[in-house]
Amino acid sequence: MPVYPLYKGTNYGLDGPSFSDYSIGDLETPIPSGQFGAPSDPRTANQIKAVSDKLNTGLKTIEVSGVSLGGGDAMDLIDKIPKQQFKEINRLKQLTGVDLTFHGPLVEPTGVGRDRWDEHHRAEAERQMLSAVERGHELDPQGNVVITFHSSNGFPEPETYVKDEHGNKKLARIAVINERNGQMGPLPLEGKDYLLETSDEPDKQLEKFNTNRWKGEISNLSTENQRGAQAIQSISGDEEKLKEIPVEERKAMYELFDTYKDDPNKAKEQLKTFTPEMQKYFNIQLNNLNYGYNLTTDAWQKFQEQFNNAYDSAERTNNKEDKKRLDEYRKRIQEDYKKVDFVTSPKEIEQLSQKLNEGINLLSSITAPQLFRPLKEFGYEKASETFGNVAYKAFKQFKEHTPIISIENPPAGMGMSSGEDLKKIVEMSRKQFIEKAKTDGMSEEKAKEEAEKLIGVTWDVGHINMIRKQGFTEKDVIEESRKVADVVKHVHLSDNFGLAHTELPMGMGNVPTKQILDLKKGFEKAKKIIETGGWFQDFKTTPFRETLTAFNSPVYGMKMGPYWGSTAGRSGSYFSGYGRVLPDQHFNMYGAGFSQLPVELGGQMSGTNRLSGSPVE
Repeated sequence: MPVYPLYKGTNYGLDGPSFSDYSIGDLETPIPSGQFGAPSDPRTANQIKAVSDKLNTGLKTIEVSGVSLGGGDAMDLIDKIPKQQFKEINRLKQLTGVDLTFHGPLVEPTGVGRDRWDEHHRAEAERQMLSAVERGHELDPQGNVVITFHSSNGFPEPETYVKDEHGNKKLARIAVINERNGQMGPLPLEGKDYLLETSDEPDKQLEKFNTNRWKGEISNLSTENQRGAQAIQSISGDEEKLKEIPVEERKAMYELFDTYKDDPNKAKEQLKTFTPEMQKYFNIQLNNLNYGYNLTTDAWQKFQEQFNNAYDSAERTNNKEDKKRLDEYRKRIQEDYKKVDFVTSPKEIEQLSQKLNEGINLLSSITAPQLFRPLKEFGYEKASETFGNVAYKAFKQFKEHTPIISIENPPAGMGMSSGEDLKKIVEMSRKQFIEKAKTDGMSEEKAKEEAEKLIGVTWDVGHINMIRKQGFTEKDVIEESRKVADVVKHVHLSDNFGLAHTELPMGMGNVPTKQILDLKKGFEKAKKIIETGGWFQDFKTTPFRETLTAFNSPVYGMKMGPYWGSTAGRSGSYFSGYGRVLPDQHFNMYGAGFSQLPVELGGQMSGTNRLSGSPVE
C-alpha cells in the first residue's frame, strides 16, 4: 500500500487507529453532549445575538455572560444589558429547548479594595450581586438557574504554599489584617532563630508579632505622656527661680496662663504690666505649658485608639476578666476625658496626665490584643456573609424558583482559590442562610435543605491546575478537587499547562480532567461549560467538536456507540480542515468523467449541451 505524505499534526482516516490524540481518557461514565455548554460572548451587551450565535453551534447549554472584560467597573457589562433582553433570551430557551446558566459580574465579595478592607465596599458588593441574581432569574423564572460568582476578585492570596525540592508542602507567606482600620499586609515570616535554635510556626509568629507591636504602642504612649508631664511640672518645679518671684507676681502669672487660653490678645496686654524679666520667664513657661498640653492631649487620643483595640479584642475572644477591668476604668474616666479639650491650667493637665498613666498601666497588664489577624479567616467570614445574605434575600423573593448561587474558584494565585477555601466558604455561607431563615421562623431542617440546594461551587478545572507553577503535581490538583466534590453544582472546563491562564480546549494541556470528573458526586450531574476564550480569539470557533472528541461522548442520545472519539480522524482537520474537497477547477483536465456532466445534473461543465456535448450556441 502506498504511503501518503499527509501532515501528521492530526488524525486521518488513513492512519489506522482513529481515536483522538487529545483524548482525556475513558471516563467511567461517558458524558453526553447535552451536558456541555459554552459561554456567550462577554464583550458585548447584545446578549440576544451572542446567545443566538452559540445556538447555531448545536450546543444544548449556554452560559449567558454578565462578566465585564473591559477593565472598568464590575457592573459595566451587565448594566448595559436591557432588562428586556433577559426575558427575550428566556423565550429563545423555550423555543429551542436549551438550558441556560448565568455568569454574574466579577465583584469582590469581602469588601477588600486595593490595599484595605471597608465594610461599605462589602455591602456594595452584596447589592451588586443581588441585582445580578434578580436579573439572572429572568432567564428561567420557573426553574433554578445556576448563577456563578467568583469567591474573590482582587482579594490577595492570604496564604502562599510552595513545594520544596523534596516534595514537602511549605507555607511561604501569610497575609494579615487589622479589622478596625482595614489595613492589610504580609506578615514578615521569620527564619530560624540561630541563637535559641528554634523556628516558630506562622501562628506563633503572628502571636509574637501582635504582642511585640502592642508593647511598642504602649511604650510609646507612656513615653509621650511622661514627656508631657515633665513639661508641665517644670512650670512649678523651678524652685530656685520661683523663690525669687514675689507671691503676688507668681499668682498673677498663673492667672495669666488661664487668660492666655481664653483670650491671647488680652493676655499679651496684661503681660506688658510685668517686669521685663518676668515677661521673659512667663514666655518660657508658656512654651512649656503648650508643649506639655499638646503632648498630653495627643497621648490621650492615641490611648483612646489602643483602648478600643483592647476592648474589641476582649469581646472577640470572650476574655471576660480583661473586659471587666476595661469597663471599670472606662466608667471612672469618661467624665475626665470629656474635659480634655477644655483644660486650661497646668494643674488640670497634670491631673489628666496622672489618670492617663493609670490607663496605660492597665493596658500594659492585660492580654495583648490581636491587632492583626490572619487574612484567610477574615476573608472566609466576610465572603460567607455576602454570599449567605444574597442567597437568603433572593430566596425571600423567589421561593422555590430561587437561583442557585454557585461560587467559583478564581485562578490559583488569587485569594481563596483552593478546594479548602471553596468548601469552607460554602459551609459558612450555608450557615449564614440557615441562621437567617430560622430567625424568620423556618425550621432548621428545612433551612438546611434549602441552603444545601441553593449554595454550592462552580469548579474551574483549569484554574485549579495553575497550582502547578508553585511546584504542585497532578495528584495535588485532584486532591483539591476532591475537597469540593460533594458541593459542586457547576463545572467550567478549560485546559492549560499549569503555568498560565491559557484556556485551551480539553485534552490539549495537562489538566487531569478525567480523574477530576471520575470523582463523581457533584461532578457527575453538573453542567459543564467550555470556557476557552483564548481559543475562540485565536481560532474563531467554539471548540464543541474538539470537546466531544476529547471526552469520547456518544454521538446519539442513547448513550451508546458510535462515539465522537472514533470519528475524530474522519474530518482530517488540524483545527482548520482539509480545505475544499472539490476544487473550483473542474476535473476534465485530470480525466475524471464525472466532471463532464453539465451543472444541472450535478457536474461542473457549464455551458454544455446535454444532448450533443457541444457548447450552447
